[in-house]
Amino acid sequence: MPRPRVVITGIGALNAVGNGIVDFTEGLRAGRPGGAPITQFDASDSPVRIACEVKDFDVTTVLDRKSARRTDRFAHFAVAAAREAVEMARLDIAAEPDRIGTSIGSGIGGLNTLYDAHQHLFSRGIDRFSPFWVPALIPNMGAAFVSIELGTRGPLVASCTACAASSMAVGDAVMYIRNGMADVMLAGGAEAAVTPMGVGGFHGMRAMSTNNDDPAGASRPFDRDRDGLVIGEGGAVLVLEELTHALARGVPILGEVTGYGLSSDAAHVTEPDPTGSNPARAIRMALGDAGRSPAEVDYVNAHGTSTPVGDASETRVLKLVFGEEEARQTPVSSTKSMTGHMLGAAGATEAVIAVITINEGFLPPTINLHHPDPDCDLDYVPNVARAARPDVVISNGFGFGGHNACLVIERFRP
Repeated sequence: MPRPRVVITGIGALNAVGNGIVDFTEGLRAGRPGGAPITQFDASDSPVRIACEVKDFDVTTVLDRKSARRTDRFAHFAVAAAREAVEMARLDIAAEPDRIGTSIGSGIGGLNTLYDAHQHLFSRGIDRFSPFWVPALIPNMGAAFVSIELGTRGPLVASCTACAASSMAVGDAVMYIRNGMADVMLAGGAEAAVTPMGVGGFHGMRAMSTNNDDPAGASRPFDRDRDGLVIGEGGAVLVLEELTHALARGVPILGEVTGYGLSSDAAHVTEPDPTGSNPARAIRMALGDAGRSPAEVDYVNAHGTSTPVGDASETRVLKLVFGEEEARQTPVSSTKSMTGHMLGAAGATEAVIAVITINEGFLPPTINLHHPDPDCDLDYVPNVARAARPDVVISNGFGFGGHNACLVIERFRP
């Protein structure tokens, strides 16, 4: 018996490049940089004063004021993206709530809440903490709040695997549908780590760009002069649906998730596997799950964080999977050059980008790529979007601790 096919019927996203799919698509096509001076706190004394913040977001458009006050910013982003995706999919959740689940990943969770509580602790003491502090902080609350607000009662799960979290949230959701546990899953990720703790922590690891004089050009994956990531925030959700269920509803199908692969580096808490063999294994697993060969891949949305070690490592990984010559002929881009590194929300955002590329007929660029690194010698679609009609796209998500995930997303074939 053939396994169930899992198709995509809705997408939603908000990030530094655009609020909503229409704006986001226009920004990707234009190569719009999301980097700008930090506005969420006074960063004037910080060695890092830039980030890719969501702009002009009004939480009251997706949540009532009481609910918004009791939840963290990352959960606000999850609900906003989910509402957009559900609306696009024309999904009536109330008609079958028990068969619709939610899978939302976050690498850190309520970091704004944690910072505020830390300030409270030292200014007012341990007494009189808000009863909503812990529920707002914990990373599963993006998923939980989507379920509460939208009324899904199927599987409710939350992955917390660093920067691979929402890639895994999407891939795991595919497996729940394949296994018959749900007919529909709202799958994605959300993150809001532009806080003094978030910026200070990543700077302490020497992972962040300090190119404060050029916020728009600071995220520059694969460039010789890259000096670290630019932290980003936002959310992205896909409506995943078993094919016959989607056909019965008569809704447009935007694409299909055909492959999912996972592996562990088992090497280091932050640095990638120096051999590249374990991330490569996750990609090969995803392609095998999809029944595809590397030669059939039309475009790779790279993890591409703009860190000196990470970008060179991913280039080696792709050469292991595709072979030297084939790798150079396969377009690869890092959209983190525009969105910044959205941490746990990155994978779902880039899965949404894969859907956009398939439906809109272009490959998003790697902007700010002006001085190619000799160790990064692939076709990174530099600076300008490229007209194309990709049929098979892979999206990589690699996280601290050695989490490797890969998704294969394809043009839907009836």
